[in-house]
Amino acid sequence: MGDSRGMAVVTRPLSTRTFGASAAGSRTTPPEESDPYRYQLGFGNYFSTEAVPDALPEAGRNVPQRCPYDLYSEQLNGTPFASYRDTLQHVWMYRIRPSVAHSRPRPLFPTPDLEACFSPQNPNVQFTPLTYEWGPLEWPEEHDCVTFVQGLKTIAGWGDPTVKEGLAMHMYACNTSMKNQAFCNNDGDFLILPQLGRLDIQTELGSLMVRPGELCVIQAGLRWKVSLPDGPARGYVHEVFGSHFELPDLGVIGSNGLAHPRDFEFPVAAFDTDDSKWEVIYKLTGNLFSYKQNHSPFDVVAWHGSYVPYKYAMEKFVPLACAMKEQCDPTIYTVLLAKSKTPKVSLSEFAVYTAKHITALDTYRPPYYHRNMATEMLGMIYGEYHGSVRDVQAGCLSCENSYMPHGDAYKAWKQATSCELQPEIMGENALSFMFHLNNHVGLTRFALDRNPSIRHIEGYEGGFWEDLQGHFLDHLNVVNAKLAAAGLPQLGEKAA
Repeated sequence: MGDSRGMAVVTRPLSTRTFGASAAGSRTTPPEESDPYRYQLGFGNYFSTEAVPDALPEAGRNVPQRCPYDLYSEQLNGTPFASYRDTLQHVWMYRIRPSVAHSRPRPLFPTPDLEACFSPQNPNVQFTPLTYEWGPLEWPEEHDCVTFVQGLKTIAGWGDPTVKEGLAMHMYACNTSMKNQAFCNNDGDFLILPQLGRLDIQTELGSLMVRPGELCVIQAGLRWKVSLPDGPARGYVHEVFGSHFELPDLGVIGSNGLAHPRDFEFPVAAFDTDDSKWEVIYKLTGNLFSYKQNHSPFDVVAWHGSYVPYKYAMEKFVPLACAMKEQCDPTIYTVLLAKSKTPKVSLSEFAVYTAKHITALDTYRPPYYHRNMATEMLGMIYGEYHGSVRDVQAGCLSCENSYMPHGDAYKAWKQATSCELQPEIMGENALSFMFHLNNHVGLTRFALDRNPSIRHIEGYEGGFWEDLQGHFLDHLNVVNAKLAAAGLPQLGEKAA
C-alpha cells in the first residue's frame, strides 16, 4: 500500500487506539491529495497505534517474555526516569529488529557550518549588540546533491547541549532526498518550519508531510529521514537543548484560544521490511557521526507513548488581538514554549503572526519602542512585512539581541501618532513568526562571514535617526504653567 521504500511497506494502520484525558478516540484524519498520511489528534495525549492487528502486547505489560509476531520491545525515554508524571515523556516501540543492531559509529568530516556550543570562548561564535538580517539561504548548485542534513546552517544560539540548557537557530536549503540514510539528533529537539517546498518526513513512529505554513517538532533521540516531493526546499529550524516544547498556560484567557490541542497531528504506526544497507547519522555537540546497518531503521510495527513527533498548521492559530485600547504583549501569539531550568522563565517562546483584526482606538498601533531581556529572532514563511526600519521578505531571518533598543522610525512614529484610527485587518496573506529567546545569543562564523545575504538592519545605522525630534519642549508654555501651579521650578530656571 502506498509508496514503497523497501521490499515491502505498510503506510497506514489497520488499527489505531488513542488513550488520554483528552483522547481523540480511534479517529484519524483522512489522507488528502497533498498529504497521503493519516494522523492522530491531540497535544499531550498518550497514543497507542499498530500497523498490524494485535501487534501491541496485551494490556498491562510492556515487555512480555515474547512479543507478538516475535517483535523486539524497545523503549525510548525523552525525560529522566524519575520525572513528575505531567512531564514524563517516553515511547514503547515493537520493531522487527532492535536499533542496537549496527556497526561502530565513526566520526564524519568536520562540519564548520554547524554549531552547538555557544560559549564566548568558542572562536566560531561572536556575541554582538548589533542587529542583523539575513536573506533566504542560497540554493545549492545544480551539480551538488545536498540533503536536509547537509543543508543545515547554524545562525545563532546560546548554551550547550552537554549541560542540557540552551538553544540554536538554523536555516536549511536542500535539493536532494535522503535515500537509505537516516538522521538522529542527540543534542535536542528540532522545531522545523518549511518556507518553500514540502518535507516528507519518515520517522520511526510514522510519517508526516509538512508543508510551508505548518510546523513540525521531532524530539531528540528519534531517527528520521527527509524526502523532497516538490524538489528543492528551504526553511528554518529551531533547536532546544534539555527541554521539550509544550503549550503555554492560558491563565486568565480561560479554556480556549491560541493553539488548540486538537489541531496537533501525530503519526500512526507504519513500517518498512527492508534488508538493504542503511547509514544512520548522529549529531552530538554539533559534530556528526555515522554508523552502518543492514536493515531499515523504520521497522516499528506498533508503538504506544507520549514521546512522539507532531505537526501543526499555523493558519489554525486563534489570535486574541481585538481590544478597545492598548496593545497586548507579543506573548499573546505564543504557539509553543520550552521551559528553562530557571523556574517560571521560558527557554524559548515561539510566536506566530497570522491575519488579525486591529480594533484598538486612541492607541499607538506599531510596535512601541522597547528593550527586552529576550533576544528576538523574526522570520517570514510567506507574504511580506514592510516596516519603516526593515523590509522582511519570505525566507529572511533577523536578530535583535537582548536588551538592545528597537522600534519604528521617526517618520512612522509621526504618522502613527497623528492618523485617524479605524478598525483594520493586518497580516492578510502573510505568515511570520518570532522566537523570544531568554538570553544573549552568539552569531556563528557562517552567519557573519560565509552567508552572503547578511546585512545590518538599516534603521540602526547611525545616520538613520538624525532627524529625530524631541517634541516635549514644543509644549514648554503648558509645561511651565503646570509646574508653576504645582509650586515646582519651571524649566529654564536655575536652582536657588
